Amino acid sequence: MQQVCVAAIQMACSDDSQDNIQRAMEWVRNAAGQGAQIILLPELFSGPYFCKTQQPEYFQLAEPYAGHSMLTRMQSLASELQVVLPVSFFERAGQSYFNSLAVIDADGGILGRYRKAHIPDGPGYQEKFYFSPGDSGFQVWRTRYASIGAGICWDQWFPEAARSMCLQGAELLFYPTAIGSEPEEPDIDSKAHWQTVMQGHAGANMTPLIAANRIGREQDAGVQLNFYGSSFIAGWDGQLTAGLSRDAEGIAISTFDLAQLRELRAGWGLFRDRRPELYQDLITY
Repeated sequence: MQQVCVAAIQMACSDDSQDNIQRAMEWVRNAAGQGAQIILLPELFSGPYFCKTQQPEYFQLAEPYAGHSMLTRMQSLASELQVVLPVSFFERAGQSYFNSLAVIDADGGILGRYRKAHIPDGPGYQEKFYFSPGDSGFQVWRTRYASIGAGICWDQWFPEAARSMCLQGAELLFYPTAIGSEPEEPDIDSKAHWQTVMQGHAGANMTPLIAANRIGREQDAGVQLNFYGSSFIAGWDGQLTAGLSRDAEGIAISTFDLAQLRELRAGWGLFRDRRPELYQDLITY
């Protein structure tokens, strides 16, 4: 047996970054107290989801990866609690800005950084104004408890991203998220679609998936988003093993036996029977 306990934290985020970070740390402590070893927070949890509109002053929120003030605090917390933290942050790199994620191991060291590859651009989600397309490629990190892959929000709609990480040996997939209503189409509710797509990634790769979303109503410059929470964990077969409501903060938590899952994947032969030579259309269209 090689058991690992994972958690997704669901929280509301205000304009007060220090309060957001402090509350996030308290949620991490709570999850660790329940036995969680790898703990996921939502996308850009240290502030409001500022991408609702195009406002240049929000670039001031970005910090360089090296010495990032929030990451430094999370490193200390990870070391204290002996937990792994994939942490979403707004990165400034020279003249470029990225929607990034740092993987902090249980000793507090940072194993690496991922930059969001797929950048959305639509009403209420105007990320192309703020973020350059990520140049890090999809990666897998060997943490103390498991080999993990991570995407960020819009990445979760692309099966190629999940498959790439699983081919590299990811035993768990993590997706911090900020998703909710569509400002110009209020009748659209993407919650079920959002979950189903990611459950498909878990089932197709026989790899558990953890998604952490924010909750609450956020408004800026006349644009309002209602984040629908519903954070969840899907098991190897795509079925939900834990889930949260649309409107309450909380922790989704599940335990998986990685050795057993490794045997299951090998026995099913899904990776053995792949035919990459027939998939060239994926990179030509």
